[in-house]
Amino acid sequence: MLCLRVVRNRTWQPGSLATALKNLLLSGKMASNVEAPERWYLALLGFAEHFRTSSPPKIRLCVHCLQAVFQFKPPQRIEARTHLQLGSVLYHHTKNSELARSHLEKAWFISQQVPQFEDVKFEAASILSELFCQQNLVDSAKPLLRKAIQISQQTPYWHCRLLFQLAQLHTLEKDLVSACDLLGVGAEYARVVGSEYTRALFLLSKGMLLLMERKLGEVHPLLTLCGTIVENWQGNPIQKESLRVFFLVLQVTHYLDAGQVKSVKPCLKQLQQCIQTISTLHDDEILPSNPADLFHWLPKEHMCVLVYLVTVMHSMQAGYLEKAQKYTDKALMQLEKLKMLDCSPILSTFQVILLEHIIMCRLVTGHKATALQEISQVCQLCQQSPRLFTNHAAQLHTLLGLYCISVNCMDNAEAQFTTALRLTTHQELWTYIVTNLASVYIREGNRHQELYSLLERINPDHNFPVSSHCLRAAAFYIRGLLSFFQGRYNEAKRFLRETLKMSNAEDLNRLTACSLVLLGHIFYVLGNHRESNNMVVPAMQLASKIPDMSVQLWSSALLKDVNKALGNTMDAHEAAQMHQNFSQQLLQDHIAACSLPEHNLISWTDGPPPVQIQAQNGPTTSLASLL
Repeated sequence: MLCLRVVRNRTWQPGSLATALKNLLLSGKMASNVEAPERWYLALLGFAEHFRTSSPPKIRLCVHCLQAVFQFKPPQRIEARTHLQLGSVLYHHTKNSELARSHLEKAWFISQQVPQFEDVKFEAASILSELFCQQNLVDSAKPLLRKAIQISQQTPYWHCRLLFQLAQLHTLEKDLVSACDLLGVGAEYARVVGSEYTRALFLLSKGMLLLMERKLGEVHPLLTLCGTIVENWQGNPIQKESLRVFFLVLQVTHYLDAGQVKSVKPCLKQLQQCIQTISTLHDDEILPSNPADLFHWLPKEHMCVLVYLVTVMHSMQAGYLEKAQKYTDKALMQLEKLKMLDCSPILSTFQVILLEHIIMCRLVTGHKATALQEISQVCQLCQQSPRLFTNHAAQLHTLLGLYCISVNCMDNAEAQFTTALRLTTHQELWTYIVTNLASVYIREGNRHQELYSLLERINPDHNFPVSSHCLRAAAFYIRGLLSFFQGRYNEAKRFLRETLKMSNAEDLNRLTACSLVLLGHIFYVLGNHRESNNMVVPAMQLASKIPDMSVQLWSSALLKDVNKALGNTMDAHEAAQMHQNFSQQLLQDHIAACSLPEHNLISWTDGPPPVQIQAQNGPTTSLASLL
């Protein structure tokens, strides 16, 4: 969910020529063997900065001024720095990547021959490796970063920054083992140079990757150590609180991945309090005395969005869908403001994850048309970023599969889930998809061989593939649903009671509601109308609280029949009226969704998302299965 994003926390920026000029003057005074810069150079640098900061920026004129420096045959220090400045400007402000690469390579080569020139040398290596990655030349970026890391051990800030950068590169390549090794090296280096703050950043980043690898045996002692370091570290209040946010985010996501919605509440509350504390603190411009401490994890505005995000994840799993909607709206509003000023890729990642969760909420609450439009919005975001699509393609097809189930397009649902399974390597997502695909086969009623093959792989009684409490409870429910359709009611009751026990233990409200109404249906079929009523009434109450439109529809239909059998005429009439109201709402939404041009996305199963979606004449599916 998170990416390594550690940002230098000091005023010097590679694109700022004016600040580079200031640093150059300082370095000229400090180095006894270097003459003060020539006036012609200062003038050209000043003009270049003027053009770069014009509104709009005049990048061509900025580049011309910097290129003019070479006409004076400058000394190596000025030559290397100018190549770096040109490479940086071209990389950040133009599409001329080849020319940017040429200048950065020259800056890297020349700066290695100049003593005490670390900032230029390692900035060149850092930006050049970024450019290589942008050009899909990862095999060129890695040895460059390794060389820079090797020769930067006497420069703590750069050594740590380059270690983070190479670890990030390995993470993007899914080589989490190498990334973890580098972060471990960084943590030990930070300890040696006396930076407990940056040591915590390295360890927390490693913990994040271990969670991604599901190496829980290594995660627990690591997080315990991190907790101790964070609490004992005394320094900049914002840096300390940002460490606490990082630590608590890992704890919360660990609980949520395990499906422990109730157990996570104390950590989530601490996290929400922590972000409130950060929002009241003012940024301190005083730089740390230890150069290895010149990092921060995320800007506090990004951390606020992240806390909204994990709150939405928790609300979705727990079945507090109105709360999930509330925090999604807040987070998306904040994201829109941030994206006007900040093009950081992590903001688009946050946006996609928020949309993925709110889409699931819409499908549950009976707002399929809105969900479909938001699925289309995710497609558009993924079109803008190939990496974003690669990371979220499986989730996107899973959402389309869930939408297909909601509009009773079972063949399309199967195709979407099958595509998602092909695209994912994430074990929890794989299990979630298989569980939903099994529900499709159960509803179709004629896919016995495929269904039993799936159920063997998600057997909650034996070798369940993941440690998620929530997914295991859902697997018991699927078994109960199958037994119900097969008329094996005692077996169904056993599975559903297991689901109830697990869902009650962790406040999994949707699973509780579904299990109660299905148990009520079983008791009704068996003629035990009183016990059926005892199951369906709380199911209806819980479904109304969520709110879960499909369970409300099912419960109201069952309540009508149960009360009729018990002779409760008024209650039966009231339930019939509720059922009719829910049916009308769902039917109208069904027609609206199937009439949208985005409905044609259900046929997309290969390649990137379609750029344009053609409209169709009208709905082609039936709501009969829901009614």
